[in-house]
Amino acid sequence: MKSLKFSLFLVFVTIINLFARADEGMWLPMLVSKYNINAMQQMGLKLTADQIYSVNQACLKDAIISLDHGSCTGSIISQKGLLITNHHCGYEAIADESSVGSDFLTDGFWAMRPEEELPIPGKTVSFLVRMEDVTARVLAKVTPEMDEGERGQAIQKESDKIIEETKAGTDFEVSVESMFEGNEYYMFVYQTFTDVRMVGAPPSSIGKFGGDTDNWMWPRHTGDFCLLRVYSGADGKPAEYSKSNQPMQPKYFLPVSLAGVKEGDFSMILGYPGATDRYLTSYGIQEKLTQSNPADIKAKRAKMDVMKKYMDADDATRIAYADDYAYLGNFWKKSLQESKALLRLKVFDDKRKVEDDFQAWVNLDENRKTKYGSVIDDLKIVYKNADESRANQAVVYASELLMGSKILYNAFQTGELVNRFDSADFNEMIISNKTRAAKMFKKYNPELEKAMLLQLLELYAKNVAPEYIPDCYLTIEKKFKDNYSKYVDHIFEKSIFGSEARLMAFLNNPKKKTLTKDPAYIAANSFIASYMIARLSQMTDEDKFSKARRLYIAGLREMKPGTTFYSDANSTMRLTYGNAKPYRPADALFADYYTTLQGVMEKEDSTNQEFIVPSKLKELYAKKDFGPYADNGTMRVCFLTTHDITGGNSGSPVINGNGELIGLAFDGNSEAMSSDIKFDVNLQRTICVDIRYVLFVIDKYAGAGYLVDEMKVIK
Repeated sequence: MKSLKFSLFLVFVTIINLFARADEGMWLPMLVSKYNINAMQQMGLKLTADQIYSVNQACLKDAIISLDHGSCTGSIISQKGLLITNHHCGYEAIADESSVGSDFLTDGFWAMRPEEELPIPGKTVSFLVRMEDVTARVLAKVTPEMDEGERGQAIQKESDKIIEETKAGTDFEVSVESMFEGNEYYMFVYQTFTDVRMVGAPPSSIGKFGGDTDNWMWPRHTGDFCLLRVYSGADGKPAEYSKSNQPMQPKYFLPVSLAGVKEGDFSMILGYPGATDRYLTSYGIQEKLTQSNPADIKAKRAKMDVMKKYMDADDATRIAYADDYAYLGNFWKKSLQESKALLRLKVFDDKRKVEDDFQAWVNLDENRKTKYGSVIDDLKIVYKNADESRANQAVVYASELLMGSKILYNAFQTGELVNRFDSADFNEMIISNKTRAAKMFKKYNPELEKAMLLQLLELYAKNVAPEYIPDCYLTIEKKFKDNYSKYVDHIFEKSIFGSEARLMAFLNNPKKKTLTKDPAYIAANSFIASYMIARLSQMTDEDKFSKARRLYIAGLREMKPGTTFYSDANSTMRLTYGNAKPYRPADALFADYYTTLQGVMEKEDSTNQEFIVPSKLKELYAKKDFGPYADNGTMRVCFLTTHDITGGNSGSPVINGNGELIGLAFDGNSEAMSSDIKFDVNLQRTICVDIRYVLFVIDKYAGAGYLVDEMKVIK
């Protein structure tokens, strides 16, 4: 009996360690009053729960925005709708507005008057109005006897009703989101603004200092910020762009603190983390290490190498492909570092231990064996089948090829017209295709695109199982004698998608036969067909996988009813809290919790585009002309916290115990790159740009002090 109790104690300790660490957790703001507020106040928070999240009064959540429905986070920092986020979150807009003659990527951009602010077509800013637990209603008609398809239909039907009822008579966007893999459901209500304008952005030599080399690394010296402004109609509500629109007046905006941050100081982050997989099993870890990540790393690196060659040779191409390259570089390095961290931190072993403990707990009770007994075996079978089919690799390579080749991707998107020639909205679709095509060809180098398609065709053939090789490879073999280069030349010479003039001519006089016989359209459809075959292979076990995941998480929570669990990130607003803290990345190494402008000067390398330092920044440093933004005469640049973040949190405000802005989150550290799967309390850190460095760049470097005057600065 003593042995049994001790075994159960070890199980509970394991679960507590996995899901209840002090700084771990991405918490729903509406539940902070229930789960977190006491701990936060003990750590240094001076606010109440209602000052963080409330539907009855203005609060912090009203200053936090989701950019482009989840790509990044930002915060409102003035009564005139001034918005701050990361430089890399505004990078696409900065690149789109740049040209060889007006290179805002290289030189930066600052609107010195309101009329100089640049509209950003397609940019959206969403405010959370409220969230609500709708679990009971969504699951009211779900029964244990339902299979996963029936369960899903019942859930979707009720969710649609909730959305329809909530949206009625409003301009709100509403969604119902799953938590804990379908064990709980929450409704989110948003108000989205579409008139967003660029106000200020530092040059890439500040906003992207360190480039790919420093990405995911510490120490960091990057001024990763930009400023936007949200506009509304005269009634204060969302409106499409118009010169007559006015700066939006927010319900709440964040005051900005000059107090800085000291080691141990409490702070919190509110933002929109995109996706984590903290409940992933050891079988999922193995799949990442052997299939998904290697394919992702190889495909993205190949695309980057093609781009880099042409970007280095031509400024117009560098500007045109800057955002695409930055995106690839970010996620290539993340996958690379994630695999290293998973191995180094022995995450597989930790996950297997949890699974073994879970199964031991299940086997102690007949009712639990009936409900959860097959969960681990089912997950094992699903991953075994996926490994044998190699479908996951095929899906990755097909996705990277279709998204990486602009000619095939455009053919795929325009291909929607084939079955819509007689539809009522056909003319609207033509207009939409013209708009998309014009935007694509604005950022297009045909020689680069030829090289890209050639590289991706060869990469796919070498790395994907034979059963997923598309029919277009038979064409390459028979018609072009296995000469990939001639096949690519043929596509670009004969396809309507090979040039803007040919595509626009087709869209002005569209014919179904022209489209169906187009070589790029045929190639794209060929890859889509192979992608679908791979997806169908994956989907064979999806119901089993979905049910097993849901029951596994339900069982883990049942094992320890006194433990507070949090749901995986899913682009809904979350709160994380912790403090400023150094760390030890490896044996005999110590990493302090902040960096300074001195480090920028130490890293300077005029022969390396990633480490060029602007002359004016060097002058200000030499003179120690830091204004009121220095910390005892030192210009701090970045700092570390123990917050729990992931992609989507980029641009999230770092807020001190008084509710004041002290920095912006923009990265994580490579040593803990497995953090989407397992939070490591000793290693995981959030890299933040110090708001004082941001203000220094705006005021002293850019000479745009009027923007600082617009903020509520707390000295």
